[in-house]
Amino acid sequence: MNIMQIMKQAQNVQAKLKATQEELSKMELVGEAGGGAVKIICDGQGKFKSIKLTSDAVNVDDEAREMLEDLISTAMNQASEKASKEMEAQMKKATGGLNIPGLF
Repeated sequence: MNIMQIMKQAQNVQAKLKATQEELSKMELVGEAGGGAVKIICDGQGKFKSIKLTSDAVNVDDEAREMLEDLISTAMNQASEKASKEMEAQMKKATGGLNIPGLF
């Protein structure tokens, strides 16, 4: 195999990784607890999208429930962003600063 074939294969892999990442970001995966009383939605990359609470999960009016959903969503997004930044920092350490497409 010559260097041109290797470069072509690397480009194909990079394109597939990008397409896969885009596909994963469009997915909606749901986790449920309490018989559906609490639902968390993430994309295929594990990024938090939303939380839904039924009135069975919290015994409050709709306005208070929505405020609680927003507070939980904000906290989860903050934690998710911190985790992503930490993963990127650790991957940069592991790869010696090389940008390897598809890793982060």
